[in-house]
Amino acid sequence: MEKLTPAQKELYDWLVEYIRTEQHAPSIRQMMRAMNLKSPAPIQSRLERLRKKKYIDWTEGKARTIRILYPPQKTGLPIEGAIAAGQLVEPFTDDKEQLDILAILHRPNCFALRVTGDSMIEDMIREGDFVVMQRPPANEIPRNGEIVAARVDGAGTTLKRFYKFADRITLKPSNPAFDPIEAEADQVEIQGILVGVWRDFFTQRQIH
Repeated sequence: MEKLTPAQKELYDWLVEYIRTEQHAPSIRQMMRAMNLKSPAPIQSRLERLRKKKYIDWTEGKARTIRILYPPQKTGLPIEGAIAAGQLVEPFTDDKEQLDILAILHRPNCFALRVTGDSMIEDMIREGDFVVMQRPPANEIPRNGEIVAARVDGAGTTLKRFYKFADRITLKPSNPAFDPIEAEADQVEIQGILVGVWRDFFTQRQIH
């Protein structure tokens, strides 16, 4: 298949993930928001290129009919069953699913941060972990309770739970030893929303 440009790949990856999770195609307006574009023309141009390169297709004259022609092949680790953290459960079965770690890592607009400090330990996020964050579309506000990477004017960047009430934002730790951070909304920049946490037990084991 013909290689995609970075802009085409960004849209294609987003389309793959959106259609996989929502089970239907997005609108042009949704694609504009996701790509941080104010005009439909660049979206339409990228879609035409993706179609010409045979990555996608759609039904002429009908909205939301985009379909992925060559979905990425499944990657990941086989899910062998469940493991008890309480009572015993049935052992592994022959039925196999795939834990697709790459699906998280390859989401559009994602980046990773190494955690320092222990203000989020009650959410099972501790020092040395890597958090995978997704940049929110322009002007999109996280939902109350979501874990975000936020930059506070004059205070730096922090990983906390987000709460917004009127024009005030509270960044709440998940550790009673730490105090919440209170700030005006215009003093807080949301840099990412948590989508995953990675902890390398093998490396930690070798270090210790």
